[in-house]
Formats: sequence, structure tokens, C-alpha cells
Amino acid sequence: MANRQSLTELQERLAKRLQEAKTENASHAWLAAETGGRSLLFPLAYSGEIYAWAGVHPVPHVQPWYLGVANLRGSIQGVIDLLAFMEGGMSERQALADRLTAESRLVSLNQALGVNAVLLVDRLRGLRKSTDFARADLPTDGGHGFVKRYLVDQEGRSWSEVDMLALSRDVEFLSIAA
Repeated sequence: MANRQSLTELQERLAKRLQEAKTENASHAWLAAETGGRSLLFPLAYSGEIYAWAGVHPVPHVQPWYLGVANLRGSIQGVIDLLAFMEGGMSERQALADRLTAESRLVSLNQALGVNAVLLVDRLRGLRKSTDFARADLPTDGGHGFVKRYLVDQEGRSWSEVDMLALSRDVEFLSIAA
């Protein structure tokens, strides 16, 4: 019971901080998350609501990274396993069932992007601002077109900044049929 209360309090505090950050300076604020050992930054200006992991209704004949649909506060959203999408299919490093925990979250894309989708991440890591990072590097590995840049924090940890606008327009992301 105490864990459920503390989780609820954490979600309320995070939601409040997200709203405050959006009104203060959205261009330099990110929601930090982790999935499959990857550290990700989602720009607050293009991020939507955060949901706890909920039951997903599978959909036939879709890509392996498209987990199905979920009814989230009365809105039907497509659920994307972001790690599996980034790895080009089902994650071989770690099965989805092994990754799902009480910390798993669904991060929605902002409604302005016109895509009813949520991204499954393993856990949230709070909010970050530009002063939290020592340097930024442009992608040189020819990786995903939606990874805007890599930021390195004061401890030397690398974070991938996800360009949510580019992701929402990515042909592969929009092509869910198998």
C-alpha cells in the first residue's frame, strides 16, 4: 500500500514538474527515460501525457514492435515498444515480459503531432535541462533519423535526444503493417 501511495505521489510530482517546465522554457527541457539500457531524452514541447503500463490489446498483422492498442483515459492509442523499434524488430537483448516492471511507463506523443501513439519505456529518470549536460555530439553512426543528437551529462553518461517531430513523420514508424 505504501509503495502504491509513493508511486502515485511521484507521478503527481512529475506531472506538476512537467507542466511547470513546459511553461518556463520548453525548448531546453527534456523528459529523461531509459529503455533497454539506453538513456533517452524526449523534448517536453513534443511529449504528451505519461501513463502507467496498462493492458494492451494485440492487433494482428503488425510489426513486432507495435504491441497493440490501449484505451488510455478514453483515447485509443497505438503502443510502440521503443526499444524493439530502435533495434529493428523484437528486442533480442531482453524479452518484453522480462522488461515490464512497476516502473514501466507509456509516454505519449503530443497531440499536435497528429499521431495517436505512446512509447513504452522501462523507466522514467525525471526532467533534464541543458545545464545538466557537458557536451553535445551529432550522430555520426548513420543511426536513426529521429535521434537528433547525443548529449553527455556531467557523469559521462550518453543520452540520445529523440526528435519527436521526426519520429512522428518517420516512414517506418508510420508503417505498422507487417
